[in-house]
Amino acid sequence: MTRPEARLGFPRQMRQAGTASLDPRELRAAGAAMLGAGLLLPVLPGHPSFVCPLRAATGVPCPLCGLSTSVEETVRLHLRSAVEANPFGLVLVAVAVAMIALRPRRLSLPLPALYLALCASWLFELHRFSII
Repeated sequence: MTRPEARLGFPRQMRQAGTASLDPRELRAAGAAMLGAGLLLPVLPGHPSFVCPLRAATGVPCPLCGLSTSVEETVRLHLRSAVEANPFGLVLVAVAVAMIALRPRRLSLPLPALYLALCASWLFELHRFSII
């Protein structure tokens, strides 16, 4: 039986240490793009939105449902609406701003913390859509 990290395709050094070693440069770029999209999307004509394929196909939301709405609301300082959409959007905006401002050279996170965050986000979404 293989470990979950091996089945998910994490590199060997990540599996051995039980941590995710992330490239801060890529995270800064992704964070800046996310913040830019959060500022730009609400002012575009017709306000394009994203449809969750899992929710569209099954009616069950994924752990990331509501994040684009939450990020949009957070960057416009509508924090109540952001939390109602997905509280992890606030966390993502805070992490993106910190990554851009602090510019860390390395970033390692324990894999159990990442799994726990995804599970917590999914439980929130399942509760929000009255599935549990």
